[in-house]
Amino acid sequence: MTREMIIEKLRNIFKMVNGNDNIEVDEATDLRTGLGLNSIGMLYMIIAIEENFGVRFENVSMGDFNTVSDVINYIEEQKK
Repeated sequence: MTREMIIEKLRNIFKMVNGNDNIEVDEATDLRTGLGLNSIGMLYMIIAIEENFGVRFENVSMGDFNTVSDVINYIEEQKK
């Protein structure tokens, strides 16, 4: 799966979690300020990513993820 494919799936997840179809998402987008995710939103995002990508967020803190790029890197690493 390419980075472009991952970010496209993530865009759909972020739109669902955020409740806004008009959000702009790229790899530099900050998860908290750019997407407006609070702790509940982050939890929903994690669950949706786990279900859509077949990965688990184990032994990591959400503080480890600041941008969309951080999430993509984690997904790529888990899919190896």
